[in-house]
Amino acid sequence: MRWRRDAAGERRAGERRRVARLDKVFPVWLVGEDGESHGVARNISPGGMFVETPVLQPIGSRVKVTFSAGGAEMNALGEVRYVCHLTGRPEVGGRGPISVTGIGIRFLGFEDLAPGAAAPAPSIH
Repeated sequence: MRWRRDAAGERRAGERRRVARLDKVFPVWLVGEDGESHGVARNISPGGMFVETPVLQPIGSRVKVTFSAGGAEMNALGEVRYVCHLTGRPEVGGRGPISVTGIGIRFLGFEDLAPGAAAPAPSIH
């Protein structure tokens, strides 16, 4: 049986995750073997995040995710665990299809950058 967490953090039927996720939307920069792109992080936990992005990286590849955290820039090194392309229909009265592409990333490690410090050259290997 799968479980989900409700607003109080209690697990509900239908969810496999063991840790609650934070539904916080924030911009990120991705560097991976298939290039660089911007993205929007949509749901983050201590173990990973989902990022909407137009440039999809291969499953199993390494990516560097850069984002702001507490006023400082942070780099996370991660592994792409899944690739997603969702297409739906808009609500009544909307136009055209709705499409979202993105990747699920499992965190492998983090690197804090001091305020004002130049980011190191991206390295994903």
